[in-house]
Amino acid sequence: MSAPLFQAVRGMNDILPDEHLYFSFIKKVVRHRCRQAGFRRITTPVMENVELFQRGLGDATDIVEKEMFVFTSNSGKRMALRPEGTAGVVRSYLQNGMQQLPQPVELYYIEPFFRYSRPQKGRFRQFHQFGFEVIGENDPALDAQVIYLAHRINQDLGVADKLQLQINTIGCKECRGAYREALVNYYIGKERSLCGDCKNRLNRNPLRLLDCKVEDCRILASIAPKFENSICDKCKAFHALVLEYLDAFQIPYVKNPQLVRGLDYYTNTVFEFWSRKEGAQNATGGGGRYDGLVELMGGQPTPGVGYAAGIERTIEYMKESGIRAPSKDKVHVFVAQLGLPAKKRAMTLIPKLRELGIYTLGAIGKASMKAQMGLADKFKAQYAIIMGQIEVQEEKAIIRDMTKGSQEIIPYDTVIEVLEKKLGRDKLETHRLWEE
Repeated sequence: MSAPLFQAVRGMNDILPDEHLYFSFIKKVVRHRCRQAGFRRITTPVMENVELFQRGLGDATDIVEKEMFVFTSNSGKRMALRPEGTAGVVRSYLQNGMQQLPQPVELYYIEPFFRYSRPQKGRFRQFHQFGFEVIGENDPALDAQVIYLAHRINQDLGVADKLQLQINTIGCKECRGAYREALVNYYIGKERSLCGDCKNRLNRNPLRLLDCKVEDCRILASIAPKFENSICDKCKAFHALVLEYLDAFQIPYVKNPQLVRGLDYYTNTVFEFWSRKEGAQNATGGGGRYDGLVELMGGQPTPGVGYAAGIERTIEYMKESGIRAPSKDKVHVFVAQLGLPAKKRAMTLIPKLRELGIYTLGAIGKASMKAQMGLADKFKAQYAIIMGQIEVQEEKAIIRDMTKGSQEIIPYDTVIEVLEKKLGRDKLETHRLWEE
C-alpha cells in the first residue's frame, strides 16, 4: 500500500477513538474532583501576545527562549501559541475583574498547549494538560489543598502508586536574591564543567542550574550551597506548615532541596509528581506558589498557587498499570433487518431506543442478515432485534440474547418495554457513570 499523501505535523498526533476513552475518563475525573472542591472551569485563548509569556514566565526560561511557537499576525503583532496555562489564567483574572469576586478565586482548565521541543516519549509539540489555580489568598493550607487535589486525581486514575511527590521551598524574592549570589559564587571557575544551557543560565537564571538533567551538571548541583541556608524565618515557617498539612492528609512526600521548577514566577512552595522508576525524567505534573505573578502582570499584589499535569503522560502510566479506561460506548442493542418494510421499521426504532438512553446500532445498508449478525457479535451487543418480511407482516420482532444465544418472538409494539426491563439496571448505571 502506498504512503498517504499527507501526514500529521511532527510532534502533533491524532487522538484516535480508543485513546479518546482515556482522555474522556481523565476529563471526567478532573471535572468531578474540581467541582467537588469548589473550582469553576475556565478556557483561555489558544493564542496570546508574546509579551504575556515573556513577562510571566521570564525571558531566561527554556520555554520563552527555545520552545514557543511565535509568529507575526497580519497587523504586525507578535503572537504565541500558549505553552502553559497559568499566565493566561492570571491575564483573564485581571482583564475580567475577578479581583472583585469573593477571594480566593478557584479555577480549573483542560486544554491543549504547544511547545517547540524535540518530540520524545511523553513529550509532544501539541500536548494536553489539566490544571487548577487558586488566586487571591496566601495561606499554606491552600498549597496543601492543591497538592491533595492533585493526589486524589492520581488515585482516581490509578497512577498514584507509580508517582512520588517531591517538594521544596524556593522562598521569597529576598531569599532568592541572597541564594542567587551564593550560587553564582560557587559556580564561578567551574564553567568548563557545565553544559551549554547551564553556561547561559549562570548569569541569567542561576536557580535553573539545580534543575539540569545532564550528569556533570547534576553532580555539581548536588554539592552546591543549599537553599535552606538562605531561607528567611518567615518562609521556613510557611513551608513547615505546608508539610504539616500534608502529614495531616497522610500524603507521603520527599523533601528535595534541588527542586526549583523552570518558571520565574514561582515563590515559596514548589512540587512535582515524579516517576518512581525514572525520577524527574518523566514527571506527570507539578506546580507551586506564584505570589508575585499578578503584580508582574500589572495588577495589585495578589498571591496564587496552582498545579498542572500532562494528560498524555498520565495515560502512559495508566496503560503501564494495566488500567483500562471505562467506555460509555457499550452497545446494548443491535437492530438487524432484511427487506424494505423491515428497513423502514428499523430506521424509526433505532432513534427511539437511543432517545431512551439505550445505546443502539444497526446496519441500514444492503448487508445480508448473516453479515449484520456478524457485526452485532463484533460490537459485542447484549441483544439483537431481528426483523424480516415475515416479522413485519405479523407485527412481530425477534429479540436475541447475544450472550446466551437464546431468542424469543415478541409483539413488535412491546419491543421497547421488553428491552427496558431486560436492560433496566445496566442502562441506569451507564447513565449514572457518565452524567455531567
